[in-house]
Amino acid sequence: MAAQKLNGVRGVYLRETLILRRKLVKTLLASAVSPALFLLAFGFGVGRGAQVSGVDYLVFLLPGLLTMSSMNQAYGIATEINITRFYFKVFEEFLLAPLQRWEIIIGETCYGITKGLIPVVIIGIYSLLCGVKLQFGPLFLLALLLHLAIFALLGFIAAMIVKSHSDQATINAFLITPMMFLSGTFFPVEKMPLAIRAVASIFPLTYSTKLIRATLTPGSAVDYSLYAILGLILLVLFLLAKRIVARVEI
Repeated sequence: MAAQKLNGVRGVYLRETLILRRKLVKTLLASAVSPALFLLAFGFGVGRGAQVSGVDYLVFLLPGLLTMSSMNQAYGIATEINITRFYFKVFEEFLLAPLQRWEIIIGETCYGITKGLIPVVIIGIYSLLCGVKLQFGPLFLLALLLHLAIFALLGFIAAMIVKSHSDQATINAFLITPMMFLSGTFFPVEKMPLAIRAVASIFPLTYSTKLIRATLTPGSAVDYSLYAILGLILLVLFLLAKRIVARVEI
């Protein structure tokens, strides 16, 4: 019975991953080029020989690039859902199919998680090439799963509330872009002005970056309360997604 209830999740996920297979090379290149440029500019340019929070800047930077790049890929399902909604009406077919609404949400979220894992592997390779040792343990995997699920859900919600591609671009400009630079990915949040720290405190990327950096950096203390914060954010976003999907049907 439990397996039957997950058939809808598998169906939505399979449809999305089959599409991903067709554009896998483009996705790999997109996931590799952007963090490589940031790594060259900040890691080997501005930050060469510098230390941040007691560690070499490369050790600080690579986890930030990992969270930023994986966020972009997980959240990027918003654009794909918009295309299927506006042009191919695939999402409407999901709604007409005998699927529970939570199955659609979880299926799309799992797809976002899958996309988000691609840059994680690439950043892991970059860390080996740079000679930076990161510890990919169970605590990191749990933090990463919460991180990717949050931004996949955020992408799903964004796709449901926008009315056009220009609306999507506006959300990216006012939410995703500031998050990339103000959430501790490149520089410590605590070193920023008070006003910036206040803004950063409302971004989920601030908490996931702090947690993932701690779990990846050998010898760093992990603040376990961050797991609870991310879990709460995930629950709120899931409930919000369910409510929005119900309104889309009407």
